[in-house]
Amino acid sequence: MTESFATLEVTNPQPGILLVTLNRPLVRNALNSEMMSDLFRLWRELYVRCDGISCVILTGKGDKAFCAGADLKERNTIDTETWLQQHAVLEQAMGSMLDCPVPIIAAVNGAAFGGGLELVLACDFAYASSQASFAFPEAKIGIIPGAMGTQRFPEACGLRRAKELCFTGSSFTAAQACEWGIINKVCEPADLMQEVLSVASKIVSNAPLAVRQVKKALDVAGQPDIRSRYRYEIEAYSKLISTQDREEGTRSFNEKRPPVFTGK
Repeated sequence: MTESFATLEVTNPQPGILLVTLNRPLVRNALNSEMMSDLFRLWRELYVRCDGISCVILTGKGDKAFCAGADLKERNTIDTETWLQQHAVLEQAMGSMLDCPVPIIAAVNGAAFGGGLELVLACDFAYASSQASFAFPEAKIGIIPGAMGTQRFPEACGLRRAKELCFTGSSFTAAQACEWGIINKVCEPADLMQEVLSVASKIVSNAPLAVRQVKKALDVAGQPDIRSRYRYEIEAYSKLISTQDREEGTRSFNEKRPPVFTGK
């Protein structure tokens, strides 16, 4: 990689492996507009030029959170138009992540909520710390998942369970995530990165062109027409941004009080 990023740490821990660390630990690696832009640039550069890279590992800084989702403090003071403009960058980032030619493994080191869980689901597969936790809490603040979550989640854990978890906003453990097919393996916290590096090394040892081609083939088999389905999700998401309930949800989160929704 030739670029530097304000909110991402990008290193090469082993030949052929790119380690990308979400780096906003003071806010639990929450996604702000700068991180959305950084992720867009990262995936775009990997699509154009990934010589010498056969596998990407995505993780979060620290031992508390992989990514806590969108930065609602940043969003607390912005208008609808600015919100949608910021989200458009995230939409481009998620589309570019789809185009990444090499496997992406999530190393889920802590909480993965909202957009953080969507990043996990957008990876090719995931290992998680036994201390990790997961949730789609968007309905609690008047919005819905907007980074392919409504499309990826049912594919991972089944439609009925996805509905239950999205309707209630309930959190679940790493053990449950593994049982339900959302992650592949639960590791002890101290062993997580070594376990992920080990499986990444196995990928790197294989024929790189074969790995890229099998990723393409599997994506077509498992996720037909996901871009069209994502457009439907964004349409549903965007209709909520100008609602009073969305404003109340963001406000109540920042004021640390229960929201009072009116259905408007």
